[in-house]
Amino acid sequence: MSMRVPIAMMAALLAGCTAGPDYLRPSVETPGAYKEGFDWKPAQPRDDARRGNWWAAFGDPRLDALMARVSISNQTLLAADAQFRQAVALSESARAAWFPTVTATVSETRSRPSATTGPITGVATNKRTIRSLPLSASWEADLWGKVRRSVESGEATAQASAADLENARLSIQAQLAQDYFQLRGVDAQKQLLETAVAAYVKSLELTSNRYAAGVVPKSDVAQAETQLKSTQAQAVELGVQRALLEHAIAVLLGRPPSGSAIEPAPLATAPPPVPVGLPAELLERRPDIAAAERRVAAANAQIGIAQSAFFPSATLSATYGVQSATAAQWFTLPSRFWSVGPALAETVFDAGRRRAASDQAIAAYDASVANYRQTVLTAFREVEDNLATLRILEQEAQLQAEAVTAAQQSLEYSINQYKAGIVTYLQVVTAQATVLANQRGAADVLARRVTASVQLVKALGGGWDAADLPAAEKLTGRAAAK
Repeated sequence: MSMRVPIAMMAALLAGCTAGPDYLRPSVETPGAYKEGFDWKPAQPRDDARRGNWWAAFGDPRLDALMARVSISNQTLLAADAQFRQAVALSESARAAWFPTVTATVSETRSRPSATTGPITGVATNKRTIRSLPLSASWEADLWGKVRRSVESGEATAQASAADLENARLSIQAQLAQDYFQLRGVDAQKQLLETAVAAYVKSLELTSNRYAAGVVPKSDVAQAETQLKSTQAQAVELGVQRALLEHAIAVLLGRPPSGSAIEPAPLATAPPPVPVGLPAELLERRPDIAAAERRVAAANAQIGIAQSAFFPSATLSATYGVQSATAAQWFTLPSRFWSVGPALAETVFDAGRRRAASDQAIAAYDASVANYRQTVLTAFREVEDNLATLRILEQEAQLQAEAVTAAQQSLEYSINQYKAGIVTYLQVVTAQATVLANQRGAADVLARRVTASVQLVKALGGGWDAADLPAAEKLTGRAAAK
């Protein structure tokens, strides 16, 4: 039979439709502007969008050096990269179904038929050896789009994994920046305490001299000494928090805590202005939103895969090779054999298995849509949270600075009055404690403002953009490169 007949049959069958719905991005409710965004600098078009090293806006060379190391040493990032490569390989596996499967087999079979069937004609013994070298090819026609939907699902899953990798990178970079600035905040607190300790040492000397001169009672010396020791204890206590933050930074860098040390330096940098832009930009700016949207696309394709099982499958098989009972005739022309032909198969009864698989795929799609919309809502909330935090903390910082100034003036008055013998030393101690508390409060507000700026950059997607997702053809090239 001519091979053109089954080939023509396959071509006719290939005109079938694709099962399942075509993908459309789910709609989400997007506000026109942020509730807290009225006083913030608007983001310019793409030429002014944050790209790459977003942390450089903070102007800290030490942080820049740490960021350069985290992308190559962090174990969580290495795991996310491996998962991305795994997803790319799975995408390539789905793409391979477009092509036929070809197998080659070499076999030698020695057999002895039952004696009751009689001897083999022309052979002296009742034993024989069959040597075969067939080349077989099998190809399933993608009549209902099962392969197409599988490829779509694989590509979308790989793109979601790529977005997961970038989301992990952004999260780890933001965590490193937060830990680093909290560490610098602790350094600022310790510097304030050390300055206060130096001042309290002088106060202790003053009260001791005045006590020796019989001007003040012994209780003034005790109060001065108590204040000094208490402040020294607070400075020591900060060492615990600093050590924990230093250890956390070391682990983020992929290093054991014992081999990492960061020189103390107080935080003195005000948070930089962060361009906010429009809420709709979050749909393209945040990698976690992109990952959720790509998973919706993959779930949509899975519906088509499940529904394609309701239709018959067509397979074209062909075999060509040589077969002989004697080694001398194995590769001769008479030993050739071949076969070719299509097959059409349809499941007649499965007790509802295909329907259940289709319902499962639809439910999984609905869940992915809900997860996508929830991710978008969470993104809006995180931006609003950090905008509100920065706005309120800026007001608090101004008031705290005024409180520090007033407390310092009050302390000067109290010291002068104490030296003149107008007030007791308790008033000086109270004024000193008030100054230190307000100074520490101002340092804490500054650290919280810088940390909130980092969280806002993370909430806005850092320097990432959905256009950075690898296209289908790049996924193929990346898999080959790996």
